[in-house]
Amino acid sequence: MARITLEDLEQLGEEPAAAEGDGSGSEDEQEGEGRLFAHWEAVASTHRVSLPRDMAGPIAQMARHRHAREPVPYVSLSEHGKCEEAAYEERRYPAGKWACVTMGEPMYEQSISMSFMKLMRYICKENSVGCHLGMTVPVLNEIHLTKEGTELEREVLTAYYLPGVFQENPPVPMDPEIHIIERAPLRVITRVFYGMTTEETILREISLFWELLGSTDMVLQGTYIVASYENPSVPQRRNEIWFICRAE
Repeated sequence: MARITLEDLEQLGEEPAAAEGDGSGSEDEQEGEGRLFAHWEAVASTHRVSLPRDMAGPIAQMARHRHAREPVPYVSLSEHGKCEEAAYEERRYPAGKWACVTMGEPMYEQSISMSFMKLMRYICKENSVGCHLGMTVPVLNEIHLTKEGTELEREVLTAYYLPGVFQENPPVPMDPEIHIIERAPLRVITRVFYGMTTEETILREISLFWELLGSTDMVLQGTYIVASYENPSVPQRRNEIWFICRAE
């Protein structure tokens, strides 16, 4: 298959809807899964990632449940800015349990794609309760800048918040590379941006956010979070840059 460019991907629009069914493997279901897989395969190719065929099932499950997304709980502390483009918000997130994967691929997009595939398998069935756990948003990608501040470090930690019903007793992942971690309460300053998340776009958004905030010692420098609200197959997806506030 010829490699699809980012411009081609932007013209794909939303992913095809999953065929409704009872999971019995009817022709309609198989055809729907095939269309979904082809769409995600095209997306993966732009990230230079090969999409394994066994991802067809998890992709179809995620598509069927795409409207049932539980938001990660938080408290809004303040909002700043008069227009959406320039606005940013300060939030406090409570302590909670997250399923986390760390990858260190050559490209940021490769790391987050491969981590998300692992998390999709865990969410869909590869867990100790053997059922679909439910999707939460956003998925977090914790990144670090090099000392020069001009590039991203290779290691990216991708984190999925366990739905409320599983917070007390998280299902055990079958994949040993997925770790359940209890993260401490977190205070962040966030700003929305849309589109593909590449190293270039992330560095640009971080720079724009610093220009907006001005000089301040209240947030960390060098460690940031990219929060994703849609799956990687959505071209103009909603994202946020999170600046992490220093401990009080």
